[in-house]
Amino acid sequence: MTVSDFEHYSAWRQGVVTALEHYRAWVEQAALLDAATAQRIARTLARLADDKLSVAFVAEFSRGKSELINAIFFADYGQRMLPSSAGRTTMCPTELMYDATLAPSLRLLPIETRADNLSTGDYRDRPAAWTVLPLNLDAGAHMHEVFKQVSMTRRAPVEEARRYGLYDDEDPDLRDAVDEHGTVEISLWRHAIINFPHPLLKQGLVILDTPGLNAIGTEPELTLNLIPNAHAVLFILAADTGVTRSDIEVWRNHIGAGAGRMVVLNKIDSMWDELRGTVEVNDEIARQQASVAQVLALEPRQVFPVSAQKALVAKINHDGDLLARSRVPTLEAALFDQLIPAKQDLVRRQLRADLQALSTAQTAMLAARARGVVEQLQELRSLRGKNRTVVEHMMRRIDIEKREFDASLFKLQATRAVFTRLSAELYTSIGMDVVRDDIDLVRGQMQRSRFFLGVREAVRQYFERIRSHLDAAERKTAEVSEMMGVMAHRFASEHGMRLALPLPFSLAPYRDEIANIEAIYARQFGTATLITTSRVVLMEKFFDTIASRVRSCFKLANVDAEAWLKVVMAPLEAQIRQHRDQLKQRQASIQRIHDAADSLEQKIDAHEREQQQLDAQKTQLQQLAAAMAHAIEADLAHDAALAAA
Repeated sequence: MTVSDFEHYSAWRQGVVTALEHYRAWVEQAALLDAATAQRIARTLARLADDKLSVAFVAEFSRGKSELINAIFFADYGQRMLPSSAGRTTMCPTELMYDATLAPSLRLLPIETRADNLSTGDYRDRPAAWTVLPLNLDAGAHMHEVFKQVSMTRRAPVEEARRYGLYDDEDPDLRDAVDEHGTVEISLWRHAIINFPHPLLKQGLVILDTPGLNAIGTEPELTLNLIPNAHAVLFILAADTGVTRSDIEVWRNHIGAGAGRMVVLNKIDSMWDELRGTVEVNDEIARQQASVAQVLALEPRQVFPVSAQKALVAKINHDGDLLARSRVPTLEAALFDQLIPAKQDLVRRQLRADLQALSTAQTAMLAARARGVVEQLQELRSLRGKNRTVVEHMMRRIDIEKREFDASLFKLQATRAVFTRLSAELYTSIGMDVVRDDIDLVRGQMQRSRFFLGVREAVRQYFERIRSHLDAAERKTAEVSEMMGVMAHRFASEHGMRLALPLPFSLAPYRDEIANIEAIYARQFGTATLITTSRVVLMEKFFDTIASRVRSCFKLANVDAEAWLKVVMAPLEAQIRQHRDQLKQRQASIQRIHDAADSLEQKIDAHEREQQQLDAQKTQLQQLAAAMAHAIEADLAHDAALAAA
């Protein structure tokens, strides 16, 4: 994987941004930028600016995971950046990213925060909770020493470890780890974030380095958030150990085959043997590759044999032959081929929907203007050769039409009152007070139960209530949409206006996210019946993260709902205002002709010029939409090939 791979993706994204900004500038200049359009463009630009590509590395300890990250991303620094040695090196989940608003640093969240009812995600908005260590970018050895913090541990009494959800009485391995003083080893830190201006990280890449597989079951942030939401997950095994029982469990329960999921068979250099020929060694690697694929129900091509350590050495020493033998370039190419196109497809689907909505809204506004001009031209042309009586009759007709339209506006005011009531009822279903009360209810039930099955039942009921809240909210948004549709139909039938239907709104993405969270939780706890204090504590820790995820989900749903409610009436009101203004213009125009203050032919000429201008605007709008569509559909692979040539 190279910087240029990500640069092509960034260039594609910037091309879309540029086309969208041109579109916004033009529609604003053409007075076509209503509130709904401005909001949609702003949110699309914000989404593109915050676009990230995340890659998670998951493995049991001593599989060479950190070494693989060093080999793929940090070889240019001429040394190991992340700690990599025999035994456990990464003791806490570690994210590598770049935020230009923060100084290069290592931020560390103390393990003691696990005692609170807050998830790691909640602490991201609490800077004071983190220990911050600055990074000296000009001193590689210094940075290497700072990064060793992610491997730091301390001894803690069993009761403290149990309180943090890090000790399970039923786990024989943990029981054996208790020393004569009644203490066990725990990580010094709960989570680490490395803010580092690496070229790939600056392009939006986020790397997640996980602790051993036992952390997948004890750190809810990994299980419920970071790993499921990663765009690519590299599951790393070792050629000298094969697939262990814990490997199989984590693969089936937390990763599994699918888009962006890859298996890496590391340490193939342990199979290199100077007493055997290359063909024989390669055959043995192929057999191991096939065996791993069979156990994990994959095709052999989905398992990538590599030597991370040899790749790192080869890149540092510029040894092309050794790099080829390490097979890491094949893995890098596959990672690029899966990660970036898959992410681009996700972004494309949203952009296509945004473009369709934008184009429809602006086309409707231009069409409404054009219809108004055509109607005025027909009226004015009909006056050619007509006497004063005919002009007076037309003035009376327009006056009646205007009064009827003004009367209809009172109905719009009544609609606004109903709209306000429905909006308030919507927030009773998805408001943050409802979310808080539900979380407090579950925590109270957990405290009263203290038994595993009782705690599990409280969480099951919690998800039922969440789904019920979303169902009620969708019924309210459907009522709002139906009411606006009826109003649009009424104005269309009574006044000949062709009004666009209200913007659709759906809570389906949030419903899907809640379902995903519940599915992960069910895999973790759904069938277990073991009643132990440690399992109850662990479930409570998981609920903290579940609550955090649901809270974040509902916050976004509230933001979306509020944004939708602000603009759902905007297109209708904008076209109604435009129709009212056109009626006034028609009335004033006929009045001036009646008063002989204006020449009829001059007025017709002016409207014909306006009609030509609207036709030109329609063409330009189509061209801008086509330019945006071209930028969205640009072939990333083709562009990369052209750049390479």
